[in-house]
Amino acid sequence: MTSVQPLPETSGSPAPLPPSKPGSLHALVLQSLDDDKAEEIVSIPLEGKSSIADHMVIASGRSTRQVAAMAQKMAERIKAAGFGHVRIEGLPAADWVLVDAGDVVVHLFRPEVRTFYNLERMWAFGDSGSA
Repeated sequence: MTSVQPLPETSGSPAPLPPSKPGSLHALVLQSLDDDKAEEIVSIPLEGKSSIADHMVIASGRSTRQVAAMAQKMAERIKAAGFGHVRIEGLPAADWVLVDAGDVVVHLFRPEVRTFYNLERMWAFGDSGSA
């Protein structure tokens, strides 16, 4: 019998994060979010679902300042690791910031904005699973 540990500070609905290849862009993004104390990190595999990216990562920050800082630090870490330049949209307001790193697209939200848009539900088609 195996037990699944819930992610810290989650509402119980997100599944555990899928494993990433060490040294991959996806692993770097997840580590960056963890280092910056992002909340409710969800990774949605898009391979075979969409051609926009291989992974969509969604996370929350407690304030606009934290959301903006997480996006900027992530962009710096991605560039320093040799994955190239990223595009960032939404920094002035920092309610919803999009970080486009090519194979990984990251959405950073303030909690109430994330709840309003509910991207996890929109992109979870076919992943309902059975219990």
